[in-house]
Amino acid sequence: MSISTRITVTAFVAKPVAHVWTIWTDPAHITQWNAATDDWHCPKASNDLRTGGRFSSTMAARDGSFSFDFEGVYDDVQPHRRIAYTMTDGRTCEILFSEVDGGTQVTERFDAETQNPVEMQRAGWQSILDRFKAHAEAQA
Repeated sequence: MSISTRITVTAFVAKPVAHVWTIWTDPAHITQWNAATDDWHCPKASNDLRTGGRFSSTMAARDGSFSFDFEGVYDDVQPHRRIAYTMTDGRTCEILFSEVDGGTQVTERFDAETQNPVEMQRAGWQSILDRFKAHAEAQA
């Protein structure tokens, strides 16, 4: 049995935790920010935000050439503080929301998959998190 690599990405969002939590968890917002590049989008998302609940986000190339569903089950949901989940391939992820100077520090830690280099995965997840930050800060 091999021990998987854990990757961490972070972003500071200049909005209160309650606002950040809503933008992170509401499917209407998820579809607005959940993509690593402008060539991709998230046309569909569902979210049963409770321990044992399921989530799914369809990730698709805008040119229609490829799509996949990013799915999992929530292991722990602590409103405005922590979300932990297990992806369908068995990898886990934890997202922490911490109030810092009137804003929110979002820290996401996840198990790397074995198909792509760790740095590529880190860059992709960081890009999605950066898009989240921009979307969250643009919302009133």
